[in-house]
Amino acid sequence: MHYLYSHNDLDGVGCGIVARCAFGERIEVRYNSVQSLNPQVERYLEATRDKPKKGELLFITDLSVDEENEHRLDRHVLEGGKVRLLDHHKTALHLNRHPWATVQVDYDDGSLASATSLFYEYLVQHRMLEPSQALAEFVELVRQYDTWEWEKYDNVQAKRLNDLFFLMSLDDFEERMVERLQNQTAFAFTEFEEKLLEVEESKIERYVRRKKRELVQTFVSERCVGIVYAESYHSELSHELGRSYPHLDYIAILNVGGKKLSLRTIHDDVDVSEIAATFGGGGHAKAAGCPLTETAFRLYAAEPFFLEPLRPDAVRNEYNAKGSAFGALYENRRSDDLFLFPVDDRWHIDVNGETLEQSFDSFEDAERYLKRHYAAWLARDDAFVRYLMRHATRR
Repeated sequence: MHYLYSHNDLDGVGCGIVARCAFGERIEVRYNSVQSLNPQVERYLEATRDKPKKGELLFITDLSVDEENEHRLDRHVLEGGKVRLLDHHKTALHLNRHPWATVQVDYDDGSLASATSLFYEYLVQHRMLEPSQALAEFVELVRQYDTWEWEKYDNVQAKRLNDLFFLMSLDDFEERMVERLQNQTAFAFTEFEEKLLEVEESKIERYVRRKKRELVQTFVSERCVGIVYAESYHSELSHELGRSYPHLDYIAILNVGGKKLSLRTIHDDVDVSEIAATFGGGGHAKAAGCPLTETAFRLYAAEPFFLEPLRPDAVRNEYNAKGSAFGALYENRRSDDLFLFPVDDRWHIDVNGETLEQSFDSFEDAERYLKRHYAAWLARDDAFVRYLMRHATRR
């Protein structure tokens, strides 16, 4: 009998599904949260300490062990035990010093690794699993979703696989996927699943639209962050908020009931895993999470609590247009008039009749500064026309 301890998200469960395809009933799979893995590993090592090993394998995927379990696993291997830890989070790279661990963040071609892709390749390489097209397609969908590369390739099927994962019980999802991957030549959703996903996508759209109206903006440690409370659909919500408000460095989603904080970014120069690590969490450069500690609660919940939500830019304008040579008017909740205009190939910002000393190379740079420091939105045409009439003699 072999054992697999994996994470309880899609990537972690993907490892369990691959393991079932490889070993069938000859492997015991247990899914863990970040907090529950180490007690699970400790119990296993205690139970097997005096037992003969007989080729038994312990796999740990998509999660990393603490320092105490590092030493325990070292002793276990020295005593004849067989362990293979496979992870793709850079916060676990230090484990590569052990012969029983492989932590790989990306591949030679620049694509990002996932635990499922690493585990699948390991089993195929060691002739524990026969590769197939269906398995390879499933693994790639999991990899793209977990690393957020599905956005880069606009591969909606990867996102839909995650949606389906949350629509079903874990056991039902695992059973369905294993049966499909063992009996089909290519991976595809069933007709029933397609209809189920259509209903879910409509529900997600309504939820995201409502939560978008609740986003507040503030600065945390010199980073401009958008904060929203949400218990569901974090990936979809953060994707839409990041796309709609690109001036924000990252999006912070608070699940107060679960006492968790999820961090997402669309920017290559922001690493939210580093931010999460300061609160005892971790993850990837563009998607990470951490416990809602006392400090995190103060910074992301208590202090911003009384801030008013951001308003979206006006979308049906004919005259007040972004990048216009006539300028563009912005407003905020302080009733400031914020006019963005070009002069001599530079963009300037006028705040209530006073032009800032700082100028910008492009409209986008000027708008980003304005939105970050004044929490402003593009005004409607009628406000723009009134503004021009009041200031016609100055322009």
